[in-house]
Amino acid sequence: MRELAALEDPTMREANRRRGDDHGVNLTHLRALAKRLKTQHDLALELWATGDTAGRLLATLVCRPKAFSAAELDAMIRDIRSPKLLDWFIVNVVKPSPHAEELRQRWKAGDDLVGRAGWSLTTERVVKKAAGLDLDALLDQIEKEMKQAPAQKQWAMNHCLAEIGIRHAEHRARAIRIGEQLAVLIDYPASPGCTPPYAPVWIAEMVRRSEDTQRLRRR
Repeated sequence: MRELAALEDPTMREANRRRGDDHGVNLTHLRALAKRLKTQHDLALELWATGDTAGRLLATLVCRPKAFSAAELDAMIRDIRSPKLLDWFIVNVVKPSPHAEELRQRWKAGDDLVGRAGWSLTTERVVKKAAGLDLDALLDQIEKEMKQAPAQKQWAMNHCLAEIGIRHAEHRARAIRIGEQLAVLIDYPASPGCTPPYAPVWIAEMVRRSEDTQRLRRR
């Protein structure tokens, strides 16, 4: 914890604060520390118990994901308040665990960060393992709930909507219609050269890129 405190950067903490996060450690330095420590599950548990976000970020990198039960992961996520920590927890701990599908279904109905986790895991299924998913039912739920969803959950639902439209051509027209109807993130500012998160534009741009790549390969 003293080493993490020494990595604290006030400028970075302020920048993170504006994004809803509460740590000031450069993530590249954090990853380097984790690489040095390697897997140490007991240390990860101690780091998580501190409640410190930087310590918990490090814990996600040095823990043994398969050692956690579903109940433990459920308790852990309900104590997370930082979007960055949530994302690292999902990517580094939940996805490699044997409980990801069970928790995806449990968390999808949750509020804000828990709901974001459930929908992030659902998006992963849409992209990598859509077999067994009812995409029509997902679109029904997004159409009904996304407009009123809390901000963090809404962001993840919108991502899922976009990926359904991008990855599954048979659902593309409906995904675009839902995006146009709900107009979620339509005015979200995008940096120059970046694709806006407004789903109809996002879908159209990613499909265009894919088609351009396929045309180049055929030449």
